[in-house]
Amino acid sequence: MKLGEKQVLTVVKIVDFGVYLGNDEERVLLPKKQVPKGIEVGDPIEVFLYKDSSDRMIATTNEPRLTLGKLAVLEVVDVGRAGAFLDWGLEKDLLLPFREQTVKVEKGDRCLVSLYIDKSGRLCSTMKVYPQLCTDSPYKKDDIVTGTVYEISREFGVFVAVDNQYSALIPRREVYGRMQIGQQVEARVAAVKADGKLDLSVRGKIPEQMDMDAQRIMEQIEKNKGCLPFTDKADPETIKAELGMSKAAFKRAVGRLLKQGKIEINAEQEKIRKR
Repeated sequence: MKLGEKQVLTVVKIVDFGVYLGNDEERVLLPKKQVPKGIEVGDPIEVFLYKDSSDRMIATTNEPRLTLGKLAVLEVVDVGRAGAFLDWGLEKDLLLPFREQTVKVEKGDRCLVSLYIDKSGRLCSTMKVYPQLCTDSPYKKDDIVTGTVYEISREFGVFVAVDNQYSALIPRREVYGRMQIGQQVEARVAAVKADGKLDLSVRGKIPEQMDMDAQRIMEQIEKNKGCLPFTDKADPETIKAELGMSKAAFKRAVGRLLKQGKIEINAEQEKIRKR
C-alpha cells in the first residue's frame, strides 16, 4: 500500500463501519460513508491513502488536490504551533511545517506546494518545490505561458512554475511591479536555456510594448494634470518606481510620443508636458 498515492485495492472484508481493503497481510479501512453501494468482497475500488488525526492509515474515495510527485496551489486555512494547514480536499487538512515555508504564510494565502512523507511517516507539504520541477517543457521562444510564483530572489529574480510543473525564471532585469509568492502570472518565453529551463518576460516584444509604455506615460501625465515631473534624464529607480518600466523602455516610449507630437520636454524644469 502506497501512502499519498491513488491506487486500486480489493475489498477483503465488510464490517458495520466500512470495508477493509488490501490482502491477508495488509489492510486499510475505507469508512462506511465512503463505500460505494452494492460493494462486495473481491471488488476493486480506487482510493487515496493518507493518515487520519490519530495517525492511522485510512482510505478515501474523495479526490485529493495533491498527491506524491505532483504540485498544486493550495489555500492556507489555519496556522498552528506546528505550521500552516492547507485545504487539499480531504477531511484532515495538510500540514505545511514552518521549516518547509520559503516565506511566512498566513490564513488566506495561496502557495504552490508538493507532497512528501516526513520522518515519522506522515504526509506533509513543502514550498521548496524546485527539485520537483521539470525542464522538458513543450514551449519555445515567444510562446505565452502561465505559471505560479514560488520564490523571489533579490539576486536572480522571480522563480515561476509554468503550468505548475516546468522550471522558469523572470530575471531580475525583467521584473516590473510588485510580485508575491502564490501569484499567477502570464508571461512571454524570452529564451529556452540549454538545460531546458525557461527565461520569461512579463513585457511584450519591443514594438508592442512600446505602445503600451507610451499609453502608460500618457495616463500618468493625465493624472498629474498634464505634466510628468521628470524626463528621460531621471535615474532608473525613479522611473521604475513611478511607471514600472526600465529607463531604456521609458526613453523608447518618450521618443515615440515626441515623434507623434503628443508631448514636449521642458529641459530647464526637467518635466514632460502634454501638448
